[in-house]
Amino acid sequence: MLKNISLYLLIVCFGCKGVSQEKEDLTSQKTAEKKQFAITKTEDEWKNQLTDIQFYILRKAGTETPFSSPLLNIKEKGTYACAACGTALFKSEYKFDSGTGWPSFDREIPGNVAYDLDYDLGYKRIVEHCATCGGHLGHVFDDGPRNTTGKRHCINGAALQFVPTP
Repeated sequence: MLKNISLYLLIVCFGCKGVSQEKEDLTSQKTAEKKQFAITKTEDEWKNQLTDIQFYILRKAGTETPFSSPLLNIKEKGTYACAACGTALFKSEYKFDSGTGWPSFDREIPGNVAYDLDYDLGYKRIVEHCATCGGHLGHVFDDGPRNTTGKRHCINGAALQFVPTP
């Protein structure tokens, strides 16, 4: 009997692969695969160019407080560009009120947004970055308007600058 229990415990202990191991592997892989962007600067150069909140969001992958962005209620026609490098990311006609407290868009300007995965909260999320400078923008979810793309690009307003259409 003791022999059977020992064998069972041995199989369970060595036969199972924990989720924490997978996260560690993904983190190591993510670190090893540092992307190269067309615009690269040192941390000090970014700090000198950006405001404190922009630096926190764009370079440290932070998140602003919901309902705090002045861009949330803009209704004018124009383009939302990266606050760090000026790359056009979203058009005003893609914007919708998601009720979440962050500017939301149902699609990006193709080729100008890059994507990665993160498991920081214990589950998979799709992270959005500026494809030109790598600045962190926010996340994309599958709970957007069903009559268009079904996507909700939930973007930190401090990561964007609004450029009105003349």
